Amino acid sequence: MPIVKTLKKSLYFGTQHHCPICQSNVRLFKPMHTTQIRLNAICPVCSSLERHRMMWLFFKQKTDLFAAHAKKMLHIAPEECLVDKFAQCESIDYLTADLNNSAMVKMDLTDIQYPDNSFDIIYCSHVLEHIPDDAQAMRELSRVLKPEGWAVIQVPILREQTYEDLSITDPQQREQLFGQSDHVRVYGLDYKERLEKAGFCVSVMPYLQEFTSEERKRFGFDIEKDDIYFCTLH
Repeated sequence: MPIVKTLKKSLYFGTQHHCPICQSNVRLFKPMHTTQIRLNAICPVCSSLERHRMMWLFFKQKTDLFAAHAKKMLHIAPEECLVDKFAQCESIDYLTADLNNSAMVKMDLTDIQYPDNSFDIIYCSHVLEHIPDDAQAMRELSRVLKPEGWAVIQVPILREQTYEDLSITDPQQREQLFGQSDHVRVYGLDYKERLEKAGFCVSVMPYLQEFTSEERKRFGFDIEKDDIYFCTLH
C-alpha cells in the first residue's frame, strides 16, 4: 500500500464509517461541494464518492465481474479509486478509455474504434450527460457489447423527463439548468427508454434499498436514490 494511503488510514481512523473500496475504517467522510453540499461523500483515503462505493459493492455482490472465467472489460472515464481494483483481477482483460489522455486509449463514444461484440462488460458512469449526441453514444456502446455480456451505464437522474437544449453553450447557464457547467442535459426517469431505443434491455435496480439505515450511514450512502441501470442485449 502506498505510504500516503497508509498515513491517511491512520490520520482518519475511526469506527463510524467504512470504505469498502480501500477497506478503510474512518471517523468521517468528507463533504462534497457542488451546487449543493453533500455531507459524508468523499473517502479521505481513496477519494471515492458515494456512487463509487455503491458500484463497488454491486459489482462484488450482484455480478460475475470477479468470477474466475476470462472476460474483457471496457471502463469509460475511469475513476481512479476503482482502476487498480479492476486491473489487479487476473480474470479481467481490462481497458480504460476516455476522450482525453487520462486512460489507456483515447475514445470518442459516438465513434468507438472497436469491432462489434468486443467486450463482455462495459462500465460507463456519469459520462453521457457530457455528450451532445448521447443516442449515438448509446448505440455504439450497444454495438461493441457481446451478445451475452452486460453493461452498467449510469447518469445522474434528477427529474421526471430528460431536459436538454443543445443551443445552450454558456457555462453559467448550463450549470444553472443542467447542474454542471460541462453538462448538456439533465436526465429524467425516461433514461431507461433512451437506453432501450439504443438496443439495450434495461433492468433498473434499486440496489440502495437493500441496505439498512445503519449500513447506509456506515458506507456514506446519504444519497436519497441512485438506481443502477443494468443493461443486456436480450
